[in-house]
Amino acid sequence: MVPTIQTDNYEFLKNYIHRESGILLDNDKHYLLEARLLPIVQQSQLASLDALCAALRSNGEPQFRKKIVEAMTTHETLFFRDMSPFEALKNDVLPALIEQRRTTRKLSFWSAAASSGQEAYSLAMMLLEMGLGGWNIQILGTDLSEPILERAREGRYMQIEVNRGLPANYMVKYFDREGLDWKIKDQIRRMVSYEKFDLRQSMRTKGPFDVIFCRNVLIYFDTETKKKILGELRAALFP
Repeated sequence: MVPTIQTDNYEFLKNYIHRESGILLDNDKHYLLEARLLPIVQQSQLASLDALCAALRSNGEPQFRKKIVEAMTTHETLFFRDMSPFEALKNDVLPALIEQRRTTRKLSFWSAAASSGQEAYSLAMMLLEMGLGGWNIQILGTDLSEPILERAREGRYMQIEVNRGLPANYMVKYFDREGLDWKIKDQIRRMVSYEKFDLRQSMRTKGPFDVIFCRNVLIYFDTETKKKILGELRAALFP
């Protein structure tokens, strides 16, 4: 297939996206650029991806530039994704932590690539199911995209989203039906706060946390950025 963007413009976009988000694109991801950015081309009434590059070079308008970066971030997520990390947390990590924190009855978690909130809310539901409703539970969810965080804060999900990974009894217990959608109950929403955060920033103001979930995001960064992020995450954990 003939690429729909000139080589120099592909390099320009690749470098721009890497600089602004840390996402590293290979040299053969033309299809990904098209899938993510052609909607912006159409919304902005531009003729092509090359025209979008020209606009990006000349347009200092923050919303336009932010749209491009946010379009390139991946928001694929689901409740209790892959399940094994949640099982490890429930069976191995949390029992020891609960024993350590019996006097303070306080636990803190960070969902470091929260997307639309399913991971953080899965944590909250699991903690309640383990009988920790009377504890001081703090769950922070962060993401680079403000629009996706607004979705997380609202806690409203389509039927297809609650069908993916969420046990049926949890849906009945922790969600209310609103039209065609399901909205998570306030009891769960109050356990989670969301804020915008770039994982390449210093994490010294975050935490300390008992547990950090940082899943399905490091694959988009180069090796040096991965090392830096992992070092910062380690420093954000309780000893």
